[in-house]
Amino acid sequence: MLLTDSLLDFFTETRNHTETICAPLEIEDYVVQPIVDVSPPKWHLGHTTWFFEEFILKSHLPDYKIFDADFSFVFNSYYETVGKRVVRSDRGNLSRPSVEKVYAYRKYVTDAIKVLFSENQDTKLTDLLEIGIHHEKQHQELLLTDIKYILGNNPLLPQYSDTFKEHQIEKHQQDWISMDEGVYEIGHHKEAFCYDNELGRHKVYLHAYEISNKLVTNEEFIGFIETDGYQKFDLWHAEGWDWVNTNDIKAPLYWHKIDGEWYHYTLKGLEKIDPKTPVSHISYFEAFAFAQWKGLRLPTEFEWETAQSFFPWGKRWEWTESAYLPYPNYQKADGALGEYNGKFMVNQKVLRGGSVATPAKHTRHTYRNFFQTNLRWQYTGLRLAR
Repeated sequence: MLLTDSLLDFFTETRNHTETICAPLEIEDYVVQPIVDVSPPKWHLGHTTWFFEEFILKSHLPDYKIFDADFSFVFNSYYETVGKRVVRSDRGNLSRPSVEKVYAYRKYVTDAIKVLFSENQDTKLTDLLEIGIHHEKQHQELLLTDIKYILGNNPLLPQYSDTFKEHQIEKHQQDWISMDEGVYEIGHHKEAFCYDNELGRHKVYLHAYEISNKLVTNEEFIGFIETDGYQKFDLWHAEGWDWVNTNDIKAPLYWHKIDGEWYHYTLKGLEKIDPKTPVSHISYFEAFAFAQWKGLRLPTEFEWETAQSFFPWGKRWEWTESAYLPYPNYQKADGALGEYNGKFMVNQKVLRGGSVATPAKHTRHTYRNFFQTNLRWQYTGLRLAR
């Protein structure tokens, strides 16, 4: 937990950054929802605000007056404990409340939090505030990738920003990091913030293995495409093969072949693919199939965590071969906050590392992200192991 003054600064910095992400948007962009997995920017602005109102202000600020009685129904995401909510797929139908009103809501709640914590030193309460800050940081990443999906599915492929740099070359030579057989400790163990799914720390036995010090590049993935990787059923899980054929998948998300050359939509608009940058926006199915094609495999999350100090990470969320499951002695929090991670520990794969969309002061080597195997709107890539 941070000291209250620095925590308030962290809170203010985080609230401001969310609105900075939205600054390039046109008013019409705020309400678009192309698919169920993508939420409108306006909804993110409201939901991250409701979190502070619902879990902190309503119970802890004397005489606090709720900004709008309908907002809990509109901006609750999945908290069954809190009550009814708008169905996820209907978030794009919320033309009201207006964007202006949602920004007014943000200011109202931000100001109230500052009032509460200007005098409050209660440890449990400051812990709640820290969770709320990191919750908003999670949504900043989702907000940016949702904006990319919204604009990347606009037929005009409009530019979001001419300065946001998504694709960075890893300039070091590819090499294999050798890790010895043995027993290793896994999980968070420092005083700094972590989510409950990073606890408790425990030992795992690992066989000797090697892991690449570089992410797989676009050039390597183009090789997979051009040798008919998407047409070879023996490279794919059965479920992945069904996904490829049902959805006519032929390349990573946002890729377009124009006059014989590969382009992809970026936040700067449509650009020619740089073959040397890490591949992005692939599903677990595609990551697995590519590894099969190379005669290699994906690392487990434990192999990744044990070796992470030997390679740079953070440019892409990296698919692992690990199912998203609780660690030994995992404890869900009581009440609504217990719904934050635990109830999603089924039918998902773990990703490690972070990405170019992950905000500052948010990721760490024990952070466990998780998504369903078919999803690829995040900046997801892969690192190989053997």
